[in-house]
Amino acid sequence: MKRFLLAALATLALALAYSPWAGAEVKPLKILFLGDSAGHQPMTRFRILQPVLEKRGIDLVYTDKVTSLDPQILNGYDGLMIYANHTKISPEQEKALLDYVEGGKAFIPLHCASACFTNSPKYIALVGAAFKSHKTGVFRVTNVAPEHPIMKGFAGFESYDETYVHSKHNEEGRTVLEVRTEGNVKEPWTWVRTQGKGRVFYTAWGHDDKTWSNVGFQDLVERGVRWATNSADTKVADTWEPRTFPVPEMTPKNPDAKPFEYTDVGDKIPIYKPKAALTTQKEMQKPLSGDESAKYVSVPKGFHAELFADETIFGPGNPMCINWDEKGRLWVALSHDYPHDIGKGEDRIVICEDTKGTGRADKVTVFADKLSIPSSMAFYRGGLLVYTGSPKGYSETVFLKDTNGDDKADVRQVVFGNWAEGDTHGGASNMQYGLDNWIWGMQGYNNSTITLGGGNVKFKQGFYPSGSIPPRIPPRKSGEANWSSCARPITIPGASA
Repeated sequence: MKRFLLAALATLALALAYSPWAGAEVKPLKILFLGDSAGHQPMTRFRILQPVLEKRGIDLVYTDKVTSLDPQILNGYDGLMIYANHTKISPEQEKALLDYVEGGKAFIPLHCASACFTNSPKYIALVGAAFKSHKTGVFRVTNVAPEHPIMKGFAGFESYDETYVHSKHNEEGRTVLEVRTEGNVKEPWTWVRTQGKGRVFYTAWGHDDKTWSNVGFQDLVERGVRWATNSADTKVADTWEPRTFPVPEMTPKNPDAKPFEYTDVGDKIPIYKPKAALTTQKEMQKPLSGDESAKYVSVPKGFHAELFADETIFGPGNPMCINWDEKGRLWVALSHDYPHDIGKGEDRIVICEDTKGTGRADKVTVFADKLSIPSSMAFYRGGLLVYTGSPKGYSETVFLKDTNGDDKADVRQVVFGNWAEGDTHGGASNMQYGLDNWIWGMQGYNNSTITLGGGNVKFKQGFYPSGSIPPRIPPRKSGEANWSSCARPITIPGASA
């Protein structure tokens, strides 16, 4: 029995020693990633892929220098990955690359690498084809070599990407793994090649973050790297396509719902159509009561919609945004100023509360008034952060807090300001408390310049998570908030930890 146990332990130890996930026992594959500073943003894509592959025993090292195509540099790596749009390669660099691959090393050109080094027919032949043209779309491709080591157990994926078409195909030593079908044309999409003692893996996937952050793409690249490096001490696990969210069966239209009614307001309602002149219409739908509106709501079967609050309880004004607090109360920002009267100050935030347990609000408290186009609000340290307009024509980030328990804000502090409001449809909005304990924000198409820590920071259209200058508020010491990693802390009176 002891002899059997020792043999079993020895077998287990040997298996762990050769497992790709056994840590330091297995030498990670080392791949040089050649990028550039062009439009495909290789460094951004590298930062997505590098930590993923690092956990899988593949070490990516970034460079944007074509001079890295040098034997003394290349020979320090198991493979070369290219994702770039360099146009020229010197004869010496071309020879170094060909010798490197033909000598037995891996070459992994991705996406735009097929448009690289257009002055070199030998490079194009090494890749297996050259980029010719593309459109864009959301699509998936067809696995035409399911028994190939790269494709075996690979379920594929769907993504938005560029629909590459190639030219100058080199079919010598090439095996096509995936094709993209358009009409009657089956465009080679992913393939492998052998040249000399080396192996080449290419895929046309990879235009932007939508693909690079896709688990399917990451798995495909890992598989390509492992095959191209001909690694004996690593393996690729089977992958499964992520389950698509099932579309639930929805409740049918309520037969008791009254038909919409309309009123003639004259030629005042603009109609915007793509690539068409602006037109107008006269008819505007008459508003429905809250109870009547609920009849038009379709929900998954097994659910039903109930009215919690409407203008009969919280009063006039257009709801701009809502939020729920930990007490189950609904906070509603109501606007009269939107969209043309920014800074007029006729808007308010109310708290709607169900005090009787009926499931419908029966108490409303005005938390704050004299606001203007409050486009977003987020709870923060016992108070509320709000975007609100200034009489000077821009929005500010304002901290509001009730300190005496009457649910009415008695602290009102401008954290910082000057969110551009040249068009109130394109201002700052959508503050969200993130899982990373920061508050994230959206900047619309009004590009803004914000004063932070004594300096100015420009924000273009986009959602700003982690980065060098994100509009976010991290947890700080008691009473402090910091909107940007490059700014000094901003003290908010009354904001307790």
